[in-house]
Amino acid sequence: MSLFHLFLVALIQGLTEFLPISSSGHLILLPNLTGLDDQGQVIDVAVHVGTLGAVVLYFWRDVREAAIGSLRLIRGKIDTRGAFLAFCLLIATVPVILFGLVLKLTGWDEAMRSITVIGWTMLIFGIVLYWADQTGAETREAEEWTLRHALIMGFWQAIALIPGTSRSGITITAGRYLGYGRESAARLAMLMSIPTIIASGALLGGEVVATADAQAARDGAWAALFAFLAALAALVFMMRLLKSVSFTPYVIYRVILGVVLLVIAYS
Repeated sequence: MSLFHLFLVALIQGLTEFLPISSSGHLILLPNLTGLDDQGQVIDVAVHVGTLGAVVLYFWRDVREAAIGSLRLIRGKIDTRGAFLAFCLLIATVPVILFGLVLKLTGWDEAMRSITVIGWTMLIFGIVLYWADQTGAETREAEEWTLRHALIMGFWQAIALIPGTSRSGITITAGRYLGYGRESAARLAMLMSIPTIIASGALLGGEVVATADAQAARDGAWAALFAFLAALAALVFMMRLLKSVSFTPYVIYRVILGVVLLVIAYS
């Protein structure tokens, strides 16, 4: 792959992984709309590693607390905030893993990689995000996360395996529906992405290690670096913007893109 192609893939993944506009949808659209070759699994894993590094760095205090708490969780103790946070993240990840296995075993994951599906999910879940953001209360903070809410948000997150839905978008929607403020809903959605990205990376990682060569490793390193920088910039931008702006700009983008894709799909 050329350096420009790597940069383009990493930029799209990095910018769209945490903004509520669907990274998977944009990556599927890239070869469909530009004629470029599919980036392959090596680059897929690499850009996910890059975005994982960005979210870990940005939310380092929460990540550190959950990591320490997970050691107590392994010993069967949920007696600290960190241990409870780690347990909630674990519970929230179970639905997406189970749904992902179902899609993989049935072959539905490949069947849904179409412009038509992405168009409809962009449009529908953009409108749902707008509804939840405009009607949802702002009475809860991220520190008040409960096990029940973690499971509910986990089920919503599983829907994001349908291309174009947006993992961050659907979990933020769930958070706003449950009454979490915009920043808190986004923060929980970002923390939920960490075990999910690790799980998806592990799923592909074995195949990548077995097939990657030196050139693929170098391409992957560049892609991971570009994705890290783009994802970190997107996180900083979104979290700062949420202090004064709603999710409406992202909704407008989703609706416009969804309509354009549906026009292309049905014309």
